[in-house]
Amino acid sequence: PGRRHRQDPRHRLTTVNILVTGSSRGIGRAVALRLAASGHRIVLHGSRPSQALDRTQAELGGSLLGAVTEDLDGTAAAQRLWAAASAIAPLDGLVNNAGIYRPHAFAETGDDDFDSLLNGIFGTNLMAPLMLTRLAGRDFLAQGSGRIVQVASRVGLKGEAGAALYAASKAGLINLVKSLSTEHAARGVRHFAIAPGWVDTAMSRDGMEERLAEALAGIPAGRMATPEDCANAVNWLMSGEADYMSGLIIDINGASYHR
Repeated sequence: PGRRHRQDPRHRLTTVNILVTGSSRGIGRAVALRLAASGHRIVLHGSRPSQALDRTQAELGGSLLGAVTEDLDGTAAAQRLWAAASAIAPLDGLVNNAGIYRPHAFAETGDDDFDSLLNGIFGTNLMAPLMLTRLAGRDFLAQGSGRIVQVASRVGLKGEAGAALYAASKAGLINLVKSLSTEHAARGVRHFAIAPGWVDTAMSRDGMEERLAEALAGIPAGRMATPEDCANAVNWLMSGEADYMSGLIIDINGASYHR
């Protein structure tokens, strides 16, 4: 009784250099800016050169380590991205945010279109972040510390009609977190995810006009999440304060869904 347990100092390290994928706009941009405001240094990523990426770089100022453009459509692209980002600076953290949403009729979609959807959605939403997690995990295990956050989705937990492939890809990320948090717990590497519901971004606004009233009616908080709501959660997970909760999946949905 009364014995004090010494905490491994590796678990208290503050993450410094972080790669945020899909960080030219939306949730990724908000995450990059919030992490920078907390003193972290950021490697940005965009699928291609763009004015949005240029603006985010300018906003980061001295917190910017560099930016890498790569069409993150699968494992080979993920390998190229990690190699390029790691060459800029040794990395301590990874936020897998890049993703795509493609509504579809699962059984009725033609075979060629279905294959294209399957490869595109799984390549970007699951295979690329899985490979980035593997490469980051290898480096972080070698240095004895590191934090990885996956940007999943509420539909990865509850499913959604007309978005089965998207939901399945996000469910894969959630279970990746659960598995790796256990596998790496004793070695200083922490795994987390956020699971947003509707977020007010350009991606969610596409075709949203007809569904907005219905979506808001299902959110007790009365509004969609903002990218900053998501960024605040990621910032906390990267702060070190949540390290004992490795494996945590944070719901960000305005009380619209409870597990």
